[in-house]
Amino acid sequence: MSIREDLRFGVLGPLEVRAGADAVEIVGVKQRGLLAALLLHHDHVVPADRLLELLWGTEPPASALKALQVHISRLRRALATPGLLETRAPGYVVHVPADGLDLDRFRRLSAEGRAAAARGQPEAARRALNDALSIWRGPALADVAGAGLLVDAASLIDDERLACLEDRIEADLALNRHSEVIPELERLVTAHPLRERLQAQLMLALNATGRQSEALARFQDARRVSVRELGLEPGRGLRDLEQAILR
Repeated sequence: MSIREDLRFGVLGPLEVRAGADAVEIVGVKQRGLLAALLLHHDHVVPADRLLELLWGTEPPASALKALQVHISRLRRALATPGLLETRAPGYVVHVPADGLDLDRFRRLSAEGRAAAARGQPEAARRALNDALSIWRGPALADVAGAGLLVDAASLIDDERLACLEDRIEADLALNRHSEVIPELERLVTAHPLRERLQAQLMLALNATGRQSEALARFQDARRVSVRELGLEPGRGLRDLEQAILR
């Protein structure tokens, strides 16, 4: 099926639809949530039952199916592109041109960055990962994630961004940019204290810049948080790193 190639969709931030230079307005949280749910599975049929669950939760009201059909009709009119949004049993499918969804571009660039890192090319990895991160405009599905189970989908996508950020910091460390990443890592560890990879990266950066005592203090901070929040000691990797710094 031929879909106009200048259509662009964004879910890495508030939902965004553009046709060339023109913004396409999608009105209403449910209608925006519906498009977001279809975009996350673009070019595949999303069953109507799954859409009801995503938009209304696990116990949708009796009127939800009729409301879904109304929202589909309104969404078709707003998109004004024949064939873009199809009814196909047992649900609906939205078609997206190649590279037309920001999430796809982000994932492609992230994969390129990880592949470069695996080849021992940290500069190329850093460049690709920064390009991936630059696509983001805010938290995933920022203006629709409160609808039904879309909040879970948005949270998983946000986790992908955080993992990409960790990969980019890993490339920075491989390039001996330890001093540069410490302030960023301190902010990230404050925001995500249970993220042990970030804790380890901060410990490595501090130790590499001659701040061994601070690196060890960070381990103790991480341990206290882990025991308090999870009832668990830090993972083996973080404990081994502490011992390596002590030696």
